Amino acid sequence: MTETIDIEYLRGWIGSRDTIADLVSEDLARKYHATFDLPGNAPAHGEIVPRLIHFCLGQPAVPTAGLGDDGHPKRGGFLPPVPLQRRMWAGGSLVFHGDLRVGDTVERVSSIDDVVLKEGRTGTLCFVTVSHRIEVAGTLMVEERQDLVYRGMDAAGAAAKTLPPADPGEHRQEMKAETPLLFRYSALTFNGHRIHYDRSYATGVEGYPGLVVHGPMQAAMLLNYATKLRGEPPARFGFRGLSPLFEGETFTLNASSRGDRLNLWTAKQNGPVCMSAEAVWA
Repeated sequence: MTETIDIEYLRGWIGSRDTIADLVSEDLARKYHATFDLPGNAPAHGEIVPRLIHFCLGQPAVPTAGLGDDGHPKRGGFLPPVPLQRRMWAGGSLVFHGDLRVGDTVERVSSIDDVVLKEGRTGTLCFVTVSHRIEVAGTLMVEERQDLVYRGMDAAGAAAKTLPPADPGEHRQEMKAETPLLFRYSALTFNGHRIHYDRSYATGVEGYPGLVVHGPMQAAMLLNYATKLRGEPPARFGFRGLSPLFEGETFTLNASSRGDRLNLWTAKQNGPVCMSAEAVWA
């Protein structure tokens, strides 16, 4: 299949840059706080907001007529027009240099760092690496790398790979991703991807057994859990999606200590790891 994708054409996007500014509003802080059931009162003007709230800032706002069939903006623009149907946020890493506060005007400077084609177990995969610099008044607050992966649809009747059940962590918290939570996170991040809210599309077109729980939302849950366990947010955080989690499934947040860091993961009940992460304080 690799010969049907002009990788050199797609690699022409390497070095492309995009800059966008957005406001950390009191309204966003209030809704983010409510979505994740965070303790205490939502941050007021001038107060620190939770880390990873910047995933909600500066999202593409193309006209509705400019959306593709999957609900994402049509291919092209800042991201390369990879001709594979499924697009997923596979993981990323972050270094935090400071905290965002309610009232900050945030500027995100983004660039395409790499575009790579590989053959995986399920067929052709295209990996796009995007870097972001999150700044406030010219001061760097967050350095971020995002790993996006594009792949084709699963073949009809293809058997899913059987993964071993996850080990329990030293710390565990049971969760359930119900439909309103998925809707709220899609709304906060202005994410039109239909796999998160349109069950007939998710099951009938992309072949999933149900609505897909957002990877970035799982990452935010794990970072919030790490912050709760250690009493302060980590200085560095990385995460990687390993298997999908679906609406209505009971799952756990897990954490185990390893020196100055926590290994973290989400896992289905009696099922495999869905997302792994690492939080580092030193």
